[in-house]
Amino acid sequence: MTRLFACYGLNGQVLGISADRPELGRDFDRMLASLRVADSVEPDFRLDIAETDVLEEEPVGSLVFEGEIPEDGYCRMVADGSTVHLVFPGRQTVAMNDEEGWAKLRVRPGTKAAWTPSMLVLDAALDAGGQHMLHTAGLTLPDRDAVVLIHAPSGTGKTTTSLALATQGFGLCSDDAMILNVASVRPVAWGLPRHVKIHQKTAEMIPLVSPCLGPSWDRNGEKAVSLERLSGIIRIESPAARPVAALFHLARSIDSETRLVPMARTDAMVVLAMDNVRTGMTGLLPLQKRRLATIGKLVSSVPTFTLEVGARPADAAALINATLTSTD
Repeated sequence: MTRLFACYGLNGQVLGISADRPELGRDFDRMLASLRVADSVEPDFRLDIAETDVLEEEPVGSLVFEGEIPEDGYCRMVADGSTVHLVFPGRQTVAMNDEEGWAKLRVRPGTKAAWTPSMLVLDAALDAGGQHMLHTAGLTLPDRDAVVLIHAPSGTGKTTTSLALATQGFGLCSDDAMILNVASVRPVAWGLPRHVKIHQKTAEMIPLVSPCLGPSWDRNGEKAVSLERLSGIIRIESPAARPVAALFHLARSIDSETRLVPMARTDAMVVLAMDNVRTGMTGLLPLQKRRLATIGKLVSSVPTFTLEVGARPADAAALINATLTSTD
């Protein structure tokens, strides 16, 4: 028998996790610990985690993806109506149905858990409540309870720019994952409260973060730093939903100067979709179609800009403040 391990509040949507034993839910708890709510709350979306010696590795349905996933290895994704299956042969499987509000994660005893299924389950739970996770940074403006979203592909400088802005009075919601809800007239967003991965180059450009860093780095030259530790240096915002003031697409300046220029909404739609909407062998899955529609409503509702960052990322703070003040 499984038992309820924990419930987590996702700004109007409650994710409940049950597990054979508490250790099986630790990965989720490390990611969502600050969002825990009382166990007496009735979950809107339920995840059940169990260990089993025999995995269901050949689910019925259409193959939508097959290949290698960074860090997690080979997997297959199969869609059967509104149910999506992800199979890591010999390790673990997950079945998810966001329309019915459930997911089942099955793992082989003693195997290393993959990270991708956890994020897909969180995606499904958010989607069930009309929310979508976007690969963007989010920061509150210095004098307003509104958030700006900063998008860029991995390795382009989101974390560096986010930390630089935070040294200039902006509040950090997330450097990498924002949850978007466009149900109301004005889109709102909140940050997934997880560690910030700081690269050695970022530390060199923003010496203020040095007290949070030790001497060792991982194989990618990065170090994961908790929000709690960073809160001693910069303002860390609570995971409350706040109105979105603007969307910025990050680009590297060709002349080391930082500048802010208007970006066509269609261009903003394209770059966000390319980085956030996954296509499979059979086209877009229903969740991905809803995510694309969410992106479309976002870019049609807020100002969109290209933020060209030069040698001094902190220079972007004054440009953003001046630009958004003039558009109010």
